[in-house]
Amino acid sequence: MSTAPPESAGTPYAEPPLAARAPMSGGAQSRREVLTIGPLEILPDDNIAIAAGRTLMLSLREFRLLTELARRADRIMAREELFRLVWGREMRPGDRSVDVYVRKLRVKLEHALPEWRFIHTHFGFGYRLSAER
Repeated sequence: MSTAPPESAGTPYAEPPLAARAPMSGGAQSRREVLTIGPLEILPDDNIAIAAGRTLMLSLREFRLLTELARRADRIMAREELFRLVWGREMRPGDRSVDVYVRKLRVKLEHALPEWRFIHTHFGFGYRLSAER
């Protein structure tokens, strides 16, 4: 029996309006993390990313990559640091996993919000998440 988490974050069915999901004031619920980058909203506790009011269908790695970039929005993050945060171990020399998943994530974000650019490459340094038109 496998205990591995599912590879897909988000759901294919319609989400309730954001106001319906907003936590009530007071108590532990009010401390739920919500990351907002331009028109993109990320709910790490629920494994949900919302673009233009619709849930994005992301793999678990794509979601974790997006979340880690969003937690450090506008900061250039080295590929090695992203790998360590998302994969939970040190990156091997020549490993291109971060680049592959950045590309997959870019495609999905550009499809959902074509007028926006989110993940910016800084050659020789890493990646930066910032909502820009």
